[in-house]
Amino acid sequence: MTATPTRALVVDDEPSLVTVVAGYLQREGYTVDTAADGEAALAVARRTRPDVVVLDLMLPGMDGVEVCRQLRTFTDAYVIMLTARGDEVDKLIGLSVGADDYVTKPFSPRELVARVKVMLRRPRAGAAADPQVRRFGALTVDPQSREVHLDGTPVELTRTEFDILDALAARPRLAYSRAQLIEAVWGTGWVGDEHLVDIHIGHIRRKLGDEPAGPRYILTVRGVGYRMGTG
Repeated sequence: MTATPTRALVVDDEPSLVTVVAGYLQREGYTVDTAADGEAALAVARRTRPDVVVLDLMLPGMDGVEVCRQLRTFTDAYVIMLTARGDEVDKLIGLSVGADDYVTKPFSPRELVARVKVMLRRPRAGAAADPQVRRFGALTVDPQSREVHLDGTPVELTRTEFDILDALAARPRLAYSRAQLIEAVWGTGWVGDEHLVDIHIGHIRRKLGDEPAGPRYILTVRGVGYRMGTG
């Protein structure tokens, strides 16, 4: 039985960039669809159900932030945001609506493809080793169903957010550094800004109702990184 090829969607209004990125992904064996604007991207994503979306932040009409927001209503595909500026505002806005990673232009197509490959093959943190439901006060993390509940109410996390929370929950006494969390969630071979972890942690805390000054579930260990709290 032949495995279904991994499907990628490249969204950018620069035809030359789309051609280059799509070509590199196709050489890796991926089936690639493309779109030049947000409306077309959403239509293609609904039709093809991609595994990963490479999405430009600055698109004509509907921008990448809104495209990502709408993607998250019907797909859990990995999203890598492309931004032409390196300032943190773009990165924070993009990731706050469910992007998993970002790459700043200009970038190496080889590096982008490497990011895609690492993301698609990354292990699911903790699920294989310990399938038991983990409880921290009112919070439950179920690695088998990949569900999180707070006071019995479902908490909607992205793939990456769940994997980070699951990694922390699997070893609650361990204080993870950023590098350790990246290795646990993304696997070895990931290249990028380790502060990506902080952005995702901030989003998880917000969804869990954790106050930055006194979080209950994800604690900051000064000089080290993060660990689970008891709730």
